[in-house]
Amino acid sequence: MAEPEAVDLLQGCGLPRAWAGQNAWRILDTGFERGLPFLNTWRAWKNDPQRPRLLHYVALTSAPPKPDELLACAAPISDLKELAQALRPQWFGLLPGFHRLTLEGGQVLLTLCVGEVTALLREQRFVADAIYLNTPDPDGAAVLPWNSWTFKALARCCRRGTRLASTSEAAGLHAGLTQCGFELEARQSAPATGGLSGQFNPRWTIKHTRDPAPGHPVEPGSCAVIGAGLAGASVAATLARRGWQVRVLDQARAPAAGASGLPAGLVVPHVSGDDCTLSRLSRSGVRLMLQQARSLLRPGQDWNATGTLERHLDGSAGLPLRWSTTGQDWSHPAPPETTTHGKPAIWHKQAAWLKPAQLVQAWLAQPGVTFQGGARVDALRPDGDQWALLDAQGQVLARADRVVFANAGGALPLLETLQTTQPSLGLRLDQLPALHGVRGQLSWALHQDTAEEAFPPFPVNGAGSVIPGIPVDGAAPAARAWFVGSSYQPDTQPALPEGENHAANLARLQQLLPALGQALAPRFAAGAVQAWSNTRCVSADRLPLVGPLYQADRPGLWICAGMGSRGLSFSMLCAELLAARWGAEPLPVEAGLANALNALRANAAP
Repeated sequence: MAEPEAVDLLQGCGLPRAWAGQNAWRILDTGFERGLPFLNTWRAWKNDPQRPRLLHYVALTSAPPKPDELLACAAPISDLKELAQALRPQWFGLLPGFHRLTLEGGQVLLTLCVGEVTALLREQRFVADAIYLNTPDPDGAAVLPWNSWTFKALARCCRRGTRLASTSEAAGLHAGLTQCGFELEARQSAPATGGLSGQFNPRWTIKHTRDPAPGHPVEPGSCAVIGAGLAGASVAATLARRGWQVRVLDQARAPAAGASGLPAGLVVPHVSGDDCTLSRLSRSGVRLMLQQARSLLRPGQDWNATGTLERHLDGSAGLPLRWSTTGQDWSHPAPPETTTHGKPAIWHKQAAWLKPAQLVQAWLAQPGVTFQGGARVDALRPDGDQWALLDAQGQVLARADRVVFANAGGALPLLETLQTTQPSLGLRLDQLPALHGVRGQLSWALHQDTAEEAFPPFPVNGAGSVIPGIPVDGAAPAARAWFVGSSYQPDTQPALPEGENHAANLARLQQLLPALGQALAPRFAAGAVQAWSNTRCVSADRLPLVGPLYQADRPGLWICAGMGSRGLSFSMLCAELLAARWGAEPLPVEAGLANALNALRANAAP
């Protein structure tokens, strides 16, 4: 049985004793295999009263095990079997790239990295506290398939004192590690295959030449978040799980008063033939959002994992040209009976409808988060080592060590004022992508004259969208509504009348689902349709902005904004990315993808 080797890796890195009393602990596993070392480490964390608040486990693999293999590996050991079963619901769609799996209420984070080991190591931007050097022998040859570049990439993930353990002494392992700065010794306690342990302690000064270099974690303190929509609430909850005390301020009396008050929206991945940056980021964001929905919301009432049909009216297929069988867990061509007029469609298996305001409320209810409504922030000023947030009369609304601007289009006026009053701060607003507002209107009504049977059993999107059968908060228990939309109009143009937006939504529906459009046309014509409208904040390149607003060792002002129409896909990913940078944690996505979301990217070098 493989468990002794998994235990040996844990003990070879001095665990669990080494992590006692730490706020976070970061482990890099170079070979996930069937997952037993991870399950064993997770078990040790659960059973340790002195465990760190946060356990990060980054595992590399060329091919993740199938769900049945994962469960079979842990089956002989009852407590490990329970952990494997808890992991199973998130074990899907493990395409090449990074995948963040959230466990134990967000306190155990598994980042599974699928691909070639050297390339995966180069995409890391964190410093490991411990390394499990899992080195499966290819074809029993007992030769490590690593070169000098792989060892150097591994060393860049280390700090002085990073512990390392291996259950193998494959040829070239000792020499490669020693040349890169590890001090090693053979372990008598290792299995019969031999093993090494040691620590990273090079004779030279450690230099990180790549930008950005792994930083030092900021100890949790106080944080003020401006804006109580999806962006702000997700940041607040994510930081609170890491020990921060977070105050969320909003000019409205209640949370989700802006675009995040959308009655119902879709959590659905973007797909493209070339699997572009937006597609890959949206998959990562959808995975994280579905995890949050499952843990915080009521299924059938606040959300439902229905899947979503995407119709391509232009005739394009939309899926990547080389989509693996693993990718079918995400999206695949829809069967012919779901299409009309011969147009292709895609079925998104990992998709859902969700009520954003309910999720915002759940995030703000997390321990460590305080909501302060009716608090319009009109200015900021330095206050010792903190920032003071002021109202229009100059009264202090809150003080905090760090401030996150998550107030969409309201961020820029505040920052421009701050740039004028505090020029020495060096705000780099010229490097922020342009932000602008886009108005949107939903058309909706209760299921009354039109029978629910006329609607598809799941949401459909393409040219606009339709979300059927959503329970209505505050209405009769059996009341259900449908939603059609949404209009899309820059706020630089005069606002269209409500009736024109309804007509535009109906026209899109008649393209998307002609029969349903025909059935609903009389209701639109009679004015028996209600409207919900608001303005989204969109960046020039349609990607969110996440990051510091000026260059400093530990900048105190950050932004998380510009989600556009994809707040449900991006908000949790952006929050995790921001928290990772504060805590010098592993990134939830590859470094190259994370860079695409950097706030100060407008004039950055390619």
